[in-house]
Amino acid sequence: MESFYDVQQLLKKFGIFVYTKDIQADVDLMEFELYELHRSGLLSTDDYIKAKLIIRNRVSKGI
Repeated sequence: MESFYDVQQLLKKFGIFVYTKDIQADVDLMEFELYELHRSGLLSTDDYIKAKLIIRNRVSKGI
């Protein structure tokens, strides 16, 4: 997992499609869904951390 697109594809594997026409809302929703997947044990800690870093990197670049 190396890109924002990869994070979206990871979420799709769990049947989670995020698109609200508002990128900030998408990012917030993606972070929430990742947290819930990790909390429930469906997502490994390594994948959770990688995905969070990719999302935060995207946000720091100005979305």
